[in-house]
Amino acid sequence: MDQLLNLLGINYANNRGLPIPPILQLLTTLRFYATANFQTVCGDLRGIDQSTVSRIIKRVSHEIASRFRDHVKFPQTEAEWSVIRQQFFEIAGMPGVGGCIDCTHIKIQNPGGINGEVFRNRKGWFSLNVQLVCGPLMEIHNLVVRWPGSYHDSFIFNASHACAVYSNNNHNLILLGDNGYACKPYIFTPLLNPVTNAEKNYNKAHIKTRNIVERVFGVWKRKFPCLRRGLANSPNTIISIIVACAVLYNISLKLRLPDFAVEDETVEEVNNFLNDENREIIGAAARRAYIIRHFT
Repeated sequence: MDQLLNLLGINYANNRGLPIPPILQLLTTLRFYATANFQTVCGDLRGIDQSTVSRIIKRVSHEIASRFRDHVKFPQTEAEWSVIRQQFFEIAGMPGVGGCIDCTHIKIQNPGGINGEVFRNRKGWFSLNVQLVCGPLMEIHNLVVRWPGSYHDSFIFNASHACAVYSNNNHNLILLGDNGYACKPYIFTPLLNPVTNAEKNYNKAHIKTRNIVERVFGVWKRKFPCLRRGLANSPNTIISIIVACAVLYNISLKLRLPDFAVEDETVEEVNNFLNDENREIIGAAARRAYIIRHFT
């Protein structure tokens, strides 16, 4: 726990009244994330008033969320992207994959006001529609927590930083998404009616590779049940809690998984799966060329 405190740089020590030690503040916040209990219950276990627990959760969540850019980010160099592509390729033989994308709904309390209904999703309850882009080791590369539950996945992606990263295609990347996204040269979706063996093989590889983002959602919400059971905090605190859970999730992977070596030599097919001609064609045509080239 001291290692986590040092990694996050949390220090709330002061001389006012009877200050709660930073370690106890962090433990109280983590217990809330892990149980989603009422703040009164979390406070009773440590003899802390509910209002104090509320302030602790808000403060610690903001502090952890402020470390977002240090722990949730895309690879920065071609060598790092090459490792990502190679690791995705080893899953099901799909070259050039740089990430998997999907959205999940985080349940919230009705925010009220004139815009309250915009948070009601298609399932009938209030939520934030959270976008996540993950890597081959189930790490989170990108997180978007700003859109109400009624907004479509494709709209959220088009307005996100992830769209700019993959559409620029400086590193010859493709993103795997479900049919909630439009098929584009840089984002491939499964075929609805595969006919040829190549199309069927493409779909099998696509499903097996993109399954990793579904697993990330499952593990993320299992680690932090507050995301699964719902949040009743203030809107700004809810956003901080979700971002903080993503930061802690990535930190847990770093503490558990060894660093992987970046190889100097890369697989030519992985680096050059999209040539200049493929970059000029769009949507289904790009996907068709990809299937013919790699799955026939």
